[in-house]
Amino acid sequence: MSQTENHARRERPSPPDGPRSVDRPDRIELTGLTVFAHHGVHEHERVHGQEFVVDLIVEFDMRSAAESDEVADTVDYGKLALTTVEHVRRDPVNLLETVAERVASAILTDGRIDAVEVTIHKPQAPIETAFTDVTVSIRRTQIGQR
Repeated sequence: MSQTENHARRERPSPPDGPRSVDRPDRIELTGLTVFAHHGVHEHERVHGQEFVVDLIVEFDMRSAAESDEVADTVDYGKLALTTVEHVRRDPVNLLETVAERVASAILTDGRIDAVEVTIHKPQAPIETAFTDVTVSIRRTQIGQR
């Protein structure tokens, strides 16, 4: 693909009243949200718990919020944080995958959100060798979207 074709493929057509935008969606990123919870397959993880760190990328069209400058027209990142904490803390489960799916499902109940990426970090995972971090990441979209 030529550079011109690649450039044309990434750009959306200009709306009649606004500038062009590239194919990357509008998004809020919330990183480093630390939550103490009791997830894991080992009994000591369930009894003593540990810190989990969550990163979110939430995709939605921000144009109406930018135009109105009203919080009601955007996704409130404070509420995203509280929703995430609530769903990470509740009922212990074995797998990070389950926690990530739980968080993504809760966030997608807001119909304005097109997609969410959830990364769960488990920096104190019970691994018998030196490591920095373990993460599980999932990306989910509203039903009917890719």
